[in-house]
Amino acid sequence: MELTVSIYRLTQSFPREEAFGLIAQLRRSAVSVPSNIAEGHGRMSPREFRHFLLIARGSNCELQTQLELGSLLGFGDAQLHQATLDLSREIENMLCSLLSNLKARAG
Repeated sequence: MELTVSIYRLTQSFPREEAFGLIAQLRRSAVSVPSNIAEGHGRMSPREFRHFLLIARGSNCELQTQLELGSLLGFGDAQLHQATLDLSREIENMLCSLLSNLKARAG
């Protein structure tokens, strides 16, 4: 959730012409990460939870690419860009650890 809030704050300062471009893509990807984690957990099936965690991981990777693009284009605050990218990488590590843990439990 913190990552999503950070993305919304970052994109507030992006150019208006990006409202239906990079801003929309970043926000969609950011919302997708916690949404898929929650949906997978709500399914109450380890197999389905793993599936939705993989989707969340993919959305997070997509988000990182979009953040890099926004940074290269000079959109938004550079410090907030870096802090958001760092948070995304931290979430990536957590998702990978969780996926490994679920795999180990499955045997």
